[in-house]
Amino acid sequence: MSNVLSHSLLTSIPFFYSFSIYNTLDCFYMQMVINEMKQKAIYPGTFDPVTNGHIDIITRASTIFPELIVAVASNKNKRPYLSWETRISLLEESVGHLTGVRVVGFDNLLIDFVLEQSAGIILRGLRAVSDFEYEFQLAGMNRKLSKKVETLFLTPAEHLMYISSTLVREIAALNGDISQFVPPNVVRELKKRQNEI
Repeated sequence: MSNVLSHSLLTSIPFFYSFSIYNTLDCFYMQMVINEMKQKAIYPGTFDPVTNGHIDIITRASTIFPELIVAVASNKNKRPYLSWETRISLLEESVGHLTGVRVVGFDNLLIDFVLEQSAGIILRGLRAVSDFEYEFQLAGMNRKLSKKVETLFLTPAEHLMYISSTLVREIAALNGDISQFVPPNVVRELKKRQNEI
């Protein structure tokens, strides 16, 4: 078991949930399951903007899955702060050094995108217990839409669990220092955006 994975499994409780087969697994057995899966995973989100919490999850997931697609939702109905193209570009710059990681935009139903990419795993991040109810419902709905796809959860490192894109945007809007919450390229982009307002 890799040091990264063993550390994550021992310090993140819960680390993963598989909604159709397993509710609780010990660390050793979970490692066996992951080794058997060897599946492509999709990590979807709006990433408006990408934060260090997102980067932490992507980095750690890249050591677990042979291929990880970071899927950037257009979310036109939400009227994102940053354009779809900008969010994709910022992510590509931030994770381009990671092996087996690709950034792809999508504007259709998530489960359809996952199946189009021949992936078997949807990876979701959980920051707090408050996230769980919504994520549980979403995972159940995706499972209903396709029994070929499982949803797994990964928690960010403890010192990053309070970071959210919404809070970052609010701090940036008031000219606060966001450098400890997001990658440097995001700091530059948000400062540029503020200067244009």
